[in-house]
Amino acid sequence: MHADAQHPLRGILLFLAALFLFAALDATAKYMSAFFAVPLLVWARYLVHFAIMLVALGPGMGRELIATRRPWLMGFRALTLVGVTLLGQLALQTLPLAETTALVFVTPLLVALLAGPLLGERVGLRAWLATVAGFAGVLLIARPGGALVGPGIAYALGAALCYAVYQILTRKLSATEPPLRLLFYTALVGTLVMSLCLPAYWDGRLPDPTQALLIVSLGLYGGVGHFLLIRAFREAPVATLSPLLYIQLIWATLLGWAVFDHLPDFWAVVGMAIIGTSGLALFWSASGARRQPRGKAGA
Repeated sequence: MHADAQHPLRGILLFLAALFLFAALDATAKYMSAFFAVPLLVWARYLVHFAIMLVALGPGMGRELIATRRPWLMGFRALTLVGVTLLGQLALQTLPLAETTALVFVTPLLVALLAGPLLGERVGLRAWLATVAGFAGVLLIARPGGALVGPGIAYALGAALCYAVYQILTRKLSATEPPLRLLFYTALVGTLVMSLCLPAYWDGRLPDPTQALLIVSLGLYGGVGHFLLIRAFREAPVATLSPLLYIQLIWATLLGWAVFDHLPDFWAVVGMAIIGTSGLALFWSASGARRQPRGKAGA
């Protein structure tokens, strides 16, 4: 009955809209980082997200938004997402939009490697091959003599590592915590942590009306994007939506061209394609393993 209640096409459209909002968030953050310090932008992103959730969900859910038996793990998970946002935006200061997105998209490969020691999941040969291929794609994007600079690459890969830990913690917590509570904790912890950093990075300068609107849009893109993502997974199975994740690379490339007049070079495009293909191969390999009968799972 639950499967019949799903609407896969609606889920796909919601998922694609969420991916566009995430790409728009990155493009806006990259543009605004030329005028304001990155920690200030990250603070604004989480503050607006937090305010949206308080207004939209606080009256109806009350304590359900924050009541948990695992507050420390919830808080640490939220901190890893703050790391993703902060390191990702620092990378965008010096790297093009599409290439930064591609480097962060090695996350599924890192999850496959970390799932063994952290979750006790078996990492098979196909997962290792997909991971090696994915990192070969990274080397093509970040190749010596290319247009990308070292610190930006380090920030992007650091963001990918934080995102991998975030996804693993999400797996551990999703069995006991509802999605909206998980989402609220990211907004709450992000706001608190970045508020502590604010005095060190704000010089007292206020944005003009256009800049203020763009800064507020960071929280709107993030909050609405994550909400659409949750709704999308209610409407369509993970197996249907997950292969579409790499469409965000297309959004990032188009926005990078439209806003910053940048298109990746040939080898960067090849590297992006390899990372995307490796991620999809990893997903389909894992899906096939889950569909196997228990007696054949270890074969």
